[in-house]
Amino acid sequence: MDDDSSLQTKKPPLRKGWSTGACATAAAKAAYEALLTGRFAERVTITLPRGETPTFALAEAKFSAAGARAAIIKDAGDDPDVTHQALIRVDVEIGAAGEGVKFLAGRGVGTVTLPGLPMAVGEPAINPAPRKMMAAAVARLAAEHNAPGDVEITISIADGESLAEHTMNARLGILGGLSILGTTGIVTPYSCAAWIAAVHQGVDVAAAAGLRHIAGATGKTSESAVRALYGLEEQALLEMGDFAGALLKYLRRHPVARLTIAGGFAKISKLSQGHMDLHSGRSEVDIAALATHLSALGASQEIVDKAIVAPSAGAVLALAGEFPLGQRVAAEALGVIEERLSGAEIIVDVTIFDRSGKLIGHAGP
Repeated sequence: MDDDSSLQTKKPPLRKGWSTGACATAAAKAAYEALLTGRFAERVTITLPRGETPTFALAEAKFSAAGARAAIIKDAGDDPDVTHQALIRVDVEIGAAGEGVKFLAGRGVGTVTLPGLPMAVGEPAINPAPRKMMAAAVARLAAEHNAPGDVEITISIADGESLAEHTMNARLGILGGLSILGTTGIVTPYSCAAWIAAVHQGVDVAAAAGLRHIAGATGKTSESAVRALYGLEEQALLEMGDFAGALLKYLRRHPVARLTIAGGFAKISKLSQGHMDLHSGRSEVDIAALATHLSALGASQEIVDKAIVAPSAGAVLALAGEFPLGQRVAAEALGVIEERLSGAEIIVDVTIFDRSGKLIGHAGP
């Protein structure tokens, strides 16, 4: 008889996708090759930084009086990427002799307006890695066809302005649309690499603005509350979400004078218990540990027993009543953070807010 386990259906692995940078590179290569040969290929293959060679179908391909245009529909795989299925359009024109490759922001691609990003103020928000990929593709084609390789590449993203409203671009000083991102060219499902990169860039932008106090918040309520509490500027606010570990790791290498971590009770409880990824699917609150805190604070055995079987962190907090459970959790979280930042001279405090934005726990200066 077959083992039942052999009949179980395994879930297929999540499908990887391609970054906006990879799509822009494919479109740029297709357009420039068409300028050099007089025709468009139906499909175009590029080489990514790690050696992968994906092939893309063209969604648009046409000549204009000034040059050539190609477009790719981005496939982010199984990642919930805001730019999944976005149309990445690239116009390539022959540039002035000796100028090399010049990048321009078309409609839907943002422009950098604040210092601290890897692109200078006034430059299109096209990150260094995609620029290198496109420049390399142009150089290879120029060498093959004995061309000088002086081109202007204008990148556009359909509906990019509206899609950018769902990103942190405006806070980073990237206005007018989305960024062209991608270090490897590959989108790994649920890695949230773009979000983490935005958090890192937020630290850099705040530092470049001379801000000495920044705050990483787990959500909008805690972000608004901590901003009001300390009178922080918008560029001092980092929407770290669930990625506390990513923020702390970056700050250890790029320290600031002062850091406040702000969040709701459940998220900060996870942090206090050593979790660096606060997502509900990747870490859980240790309810028994919260019950132990209540016991240490002097709660009755009846309350502690109810806390042990409570269905959520919020339910334990409700049982706490006047006992300063929020304060205790904040203090525990502060210890975890300071240990993670060991060696970095950063003054840290932790704030916990309820759903209405009321401060219910604080530790640190």
